[in-house]
Amino acid sequence: MDPLSTLLDGARARGAFVLRTIQTPPWSVQVRDRAPLSVVAVLRGTPWVVPVAGDAVRMEAGDIAMMRGPDAFTFADDPLTPIQVVIHPGPRRTTAAGAELPEAADTGVRTWANGMRTYDDDSADGSSVLLIGKYRGPGEITTRLLGALPPLLVLPRAAHVESALVSLLAEEAARNEPGQDLVLDRLLDLLLVAMLRTWCTRPDADAPAWYRAGGDPVVGPVLRLIHGDPSRPWTVGALAGQTGVSRATLARRFTALVGMPPMAYLTGWRIDLAADLLRNSDATIDSVARQVGYGSAFALSAAFKRARGISPQHHRDRM
Repeated sequence: MDPLSTLLDGARARGAFVLRTIQTPPWSVQVRDRAPLSVVAVLRGTPWVVPVAGDAVRMEAGDIAMMRGPDAFTFADDPLTPIQVVIHPGPRRTTAAGAELPEAADTGVRTWANGMRTYDDDSADGSSVLLIGKYRGPGEITTRLLGALPPLLVLPRAAHVESALVSLLAEEAARNEPGQDLVLDRLLDLLLVAMLRTWCTRPDADAPAWYRAGGDPVVGPVLRLIHGDPSRPWTVGALAGQTGVSRATLARRFTALVGMPPMAYLTGWRIDLAADLLRNSDATIDSVARQVGYGSAFALSAAFKRARGISPQHHRDRM
């Protein structure tokens, strides 16, 4: 598997939060639910997304935004509109002052409106319709994937081809049939994969160095070997032998393109895998250690402490 496929293979929504929201001006909703990753597609209107840090971005119908948690973000009809609703974990809604808000009136399956509106209402009043998808639990998104993403990513409609997926997710969000949660989970996963693939291939994207290095005839195969079989006792010599170059050539080329030596990259990948396994499985620490290329729980613990500053058990307990 190529590094991007390996990275995205760990993205698995489980009971994802999917909602259509219809907002009539003036409106401003700040999201503080600490979800690890949120995806928002604009179905209608021209809302603004305002990150905690950085400039506000105006979006149009067909645009898609991705927000990396746990930072808060705000969607509004205008960046200057005072915050009216705050979304907390749960989700729980309050006013900006903290007063609890009653449950929203039923405006359809998985639909919330700030007024008595429906999706088919005339939009002459400037209302916006947003489709929201959220990965809610730890382990649904891998540590390394979150680390590779910018806090806010907006893909204009002209820059991607996911419109069919967005339309299908919007249609399924309005249905309530057996197995619906699973359908929504997988559609959100597909949309995430399509978005990240589009973003990484854009010339102006600040894609991770390992992704840009994936097309190199020497470094690319080495990355695939590391990602495909992290438990193998790799050395620079063994990796170089697989690609037909000298150890010095591989070390120099890998460091220049990826930003670190091959063994440092391998260690980082193993620790990230171990962190996710400790968080998402009941496997013993010794079993996790062997899955990621360490001979014992003691060896993994030593490497984990050097990389993360805490023991594997402490990491698991904290999760």
